[in-house]
Amino acid sequence: MGKSSAGNQKDQKLKWWQLSLLGVAGTIGTGYFLGSSLAISIGGPAVLIAYFLAAVGTYVVFDALSRMTADHPEEGSFRSYAQKAFGNWAGFGSGWVYWFSELLINGSQLTALSIFARFWFPQVPMWIFAAGFGLLGLVIVFFGNKGFDRVENVLAIIKIAALVMFLVLAVALLAGWIEGGKYNPKFPLSYKNFFPTGGIGLWSSFIFAFYAYGGIEVLGIMSNRLQNPEEAPKAGKVMLITLAAVYVLSIGLAVSMVPLSAFNPKESPFVLALSSDHLAFVPHLFNGVLIIAGFSTMTASLYAETSMMITLAQKGDAPTLFSRKWKDKYPLYALSLISVGLISAIVLSVLLPGKVYEYITTAAGLMLLYNWCFILLSSGKLLESSTSSNIKRWIGLLLIALAVVGAFFHKLSRPGVYISLLLVLLIAICDLIVQWVRRKKTKKSR
Repeated sequence: MGKSSAGNQKDQKLKWWQLSLLGVAGTIGTGYFLGSSLAISIGGPAVLIAYFLAAVGTYVVFDALSRMTADHPEEGSFRSYAQKAFGNWAGFGSGWVYWFSELLINGSQLTALSIFARFWFPQVPMWIFAAGFGLLGLVIVFFGNKGFDRVENVLAIIKIAALVMFLVLAVALLAGWIEGGKYNPKFPLSYKNFFPTGGIGLWSSFIFAFYAYGGIEVLGIMSNRLQNPEEAPKAGKVMLITLAAVYVLSIGLAVSMVPLSAFNPKESPFVLALSSDHLAFVPHLFNGVLIIAGFSTMTASLYAETSMMITLAQKGDAPTLFSRKWKDKYPLYALSLISVGLISAIVLSVLLPGKVYEYITTAAGLMLLYNWCFILLSSGKLLESSTSSNIKRWIGLLLIALAVVGAFFHKLSRPGVYISLLLVLLIAICDLIVQWVRRKKTKKSR
């Protein structure tokens, strides 16, 4: 999954195609480069269907958020819309669900980066790489995003170039123009090969397909930078059609080139597919690109998480301490809280080195979808109602519900479901306490 820094170049207005390009480049991250391997290992080649349906659900969410942004520009975006639609409790819940989703996404990305690094250094424990990447990301965010925005644009180009490189080399290997491939290419045409784990396997993999599209909520926020805000739905449609085409084509090539038994959550399916005696350097080159791309999305996620924590504190939904900046410049307090979450991910990589990526990624994807539900339900209250918008909203909610329920049916994703529900319960309890305290203060002031 990936993020795009919403604060970039605020004064510049975007054309709709520029927003689409930013969306494509910013969304592609470790949720796709490594998460797709987890999806394939659970659902088999049938995950191609899941990625298509997830694109439909993602578009519905983006469309709702972009239209709310165009009609009711708000600084807090989806958090403010939830509060406006349902009250203070919803603003608190939406903001904290998003913050925890970002925290889990950071943990997932940190784990993915460590897995990529171990491609070269398999004997080094994951926690060492996780600590190194996490510390570097925190330092970059601490000193601000000046300069990094330009670097992030370059890294976005590198990600797109990597996908183009994969598509070209994969076609060349399939066509026999390059020989020495590690596996014998064969597209799974039969029902048994296409659905090796049946409908339940496809259903269970749905959550990881959605996870690959994570980040569109940030693009919804950026919709207010369009020259013509009414073109936001068109930008989202082109962005998601492009992403769905790239995802389905590249994963289709991967499952044609690699047997299902070889896919695993510890290797990118694209590195596996490009393994060839005549392309010995390519997997190493591609792995390096994956680390660069994953680190850029992780750092952008840290920016988003820090910004949300500061917003929550300013709105009274978090201790005011976290809105303060050391020397009026550095977000030390917000980052200190985030550091606790990253340390937790590092500790998990020590305790559960074989399963931590699956658990954290599932929980991150689910928390993301819970927040998307807030967006869709808020749009039903704030936007002008029509038959088509109501149908789209319920289709989106149904697809999200299917992904959430499907995560219960596989042993790799089930612990992540419990983690996400535990976090939602914790947020709900804190929400009740905060609203009770506020009501009590309001009565006293009268």
